Amino acid sequence: MSIHQSSNIKRITTHILQEMKNRGEKISMLTAYDFSMAGIVDSAGIDIILVGDSASNVMAGHETTLPITLDQMIYHATSVVRAVKRAFVVVDIPFGSYQGNSSEALRSAIRIMKESGAHAIKVEGGSEIKESVIRILSAGVPVMGHLGLTPQSIYKFGTYTVRAKEEAEAQKLIEDAKILEECGCFAIVLEKIPAALAKKVAETVTIPVIGIGAGPDVDGQVLVVHDMLGITQEFKPRFLRQYADLRTTMTQAVENYIADVKARSFPTEGESY
Repeated sequence: MSIHQSSNIKRITTHILQEMKNRGEKISMLTAYDFSMAGIVDSAGIDIILVGDSASNVMAGHETTLPITLDQMIYHATSVVRAVKRAFVVVDIPFGSYQGNSSEALRSAIRIMKESGAHAIKVEGGSEIKESVIRILSAGVPVMGHLGLTPQSIYKFGTYTVRAKEEAEAQKLIEDAKILEECGCFAIVLEKIPAALAKKVAETVTIPVIGIGAGPDVDGQVLVVHDMLGITQEFKPRFLRQYADLRTTMTQAVENYIADVKARSFPTEGESY
């Protein structure tokens, strides 16, 4: 399917995403956290927009994703949904809003869906959160899973290095992927795991598998939009391809504006009332 043909679809749904996997069409996914960026990403033809808890890092300046709250995630998601006409919008349930308590997980998911108008939620973990996943799905809320490097558990791991390199962890990841599929998740994100393992998972489960640092043999890819556009330049992992250098472009534009103001060349008579 061409980009032109894809843009004619009124709205991406879980059904369309499954059809894309079935016919071998790769799924594109990027983050967005505000109205303006979401509008740009959506109009370009992206399939999925993730309102990620990475907003904690790129929007709020926190070191990890842990500090962002449910209220803040709903605020970002609401801003994104207002801009989107085609893409499928998925929202991260933030740390502390679903782990260990399926009733709280359901309340969090329902709040996101009702207050933001998003289309699905995403949670990190496998067998440990099975009860919460089932509870959320029982209310009719689509769930995307997330395995491998799970940033909400960074203090447990102690590092952002590649996960599941050892046989035991790799086997658990495969089993967790099967559990998420059996529960009814519509897709799974695999973050920073060996490419061969990601390929095996994508071939094992029938639902779409989206990779970030998981090689090319999955059903789609996701990146943080600020990273791929070069707005944030301190974060340069191996898997990141930078498609623009907007930090330099924006800095130069601001410097030029400042210079024009100081030189009294802005505004001109034509730019005044």
